[in-house]
Amino acid sequence: MNNTPVENDEISLKELIQKGREWYSYLLSQWKVIVLAGIIGTALGLTYSFIKKPIYTATLSFALEDEKSGAGLGGALGLASSFGLDLGGSGGGIFTGSNLTELFKSRSMVEKTMLSPVNINGKIVSLVDMYIDINEWRKDWDKNSKLSKIKFLPNSNRQKFTRVQDSIMGLIYRNISTGALNVAQKDKKVSIISIDVSSTNELFSKLFCETLANQVSKFYIETKSKKARLNMAILERQVDSIRGELNGAITGVAIANDNTFNLNPALNVRRAPSARRQVDVQANTAILTELVKQAELAKVTLRKETPLIQVIDKPIMPLNKVKFGKIKGGVLGGFLGGLFTVLALILRRFFKLISKL
Repeated sequence: MNNTPVENDEISLKELIQKGREWYSYLLSQWKVIVLAGIIGTALGLTYSFIKKPIYTATLSFALEDEKSGAGLGGALGLASSFGLDLGGSGGGIFTGSNLTELFKSRSMVEKTMLSPVNINGKIVSLVDMYIDINEWRKDWDKNSKLSKIKFLPNSNRQKFTRVQDSIMGLIYRNISTGALNVAQKDKKVSIISIDVSSTNELFSKLFCETLANQVSKFYIETKSKKARLNMAILERQVDSIRGELNGAITGVAIANDNTFNLNPALNVRRAPSARRQVDVQANTAILTELVKQAELAKVTLRKETPLIQVIDKPIMPLNKVKFGKIKGGVLGGFLGGLFTVLALILRRFFKLISKL
């Protein structure tokens, strides 16, 4: 029989403890480097806490009330949700659920908001110029002839922007939509939307939050009631047109009667124009009566289809402020500095051991 011993690749607990002691002794011998790195990290963390600007968050919440949504369906969904069943919403509405929250983050709404006028220290400027001044972009733009003269006037025509202006608006939109703006529905059971806007400028957060809510509210109301408004406008034009025709017919009857005054009764053919005008008066009177009725019904329908947006909470100064504290910066900086140094020392020794093999 072959009694050749088989090599055992397994590491015993004793050897593992021994290796741990060796690594501990190695790191202990480098304590000066680790402490120095911790001190440097602490200093960097404190510096960052001084440089880092506080973040101000403006919050606005509002509720939607739409009479077209249907009380029966809403009650059924509410009853189902109380039993833990999620049957979804109406599904067909473009302004329901997550669709409405995404509308707030759309580029069209954000850009309209950024081009809205605001009063800053008695001067009317756009929110775009305010955002540029807050981030101090013009300091770098002054060195570039293409950027130094760029201005974004309030309520500017977006279609006439240059390529450079489009690029700037795109950059601002990405910055706001990806981090500064957060829109969420508080609960699926209620139609309360909450808007949070965060920035390093307290006034900008408040103004942008309120202006965005106004822009979306205006767009929402106009879109939801567009068909009813168009129908009412058509009926009003028809009423005005028929009223003009009726007035003309009444005048025509009067003229025809004047022309046949003291007419010989035997000459009935001369009374034909007056009779035709009288028929026009009667027909236009009937049409006008029906159109006026339809116009009044259209006004009632418009009021029903116009949704109510009720603001619940507005951002009030001073806003909620989140600041990177000095203690937090120092502790976190020192910990990360020491941790990264330990990892670097371990990797360096590990690669040295491998190179010797």
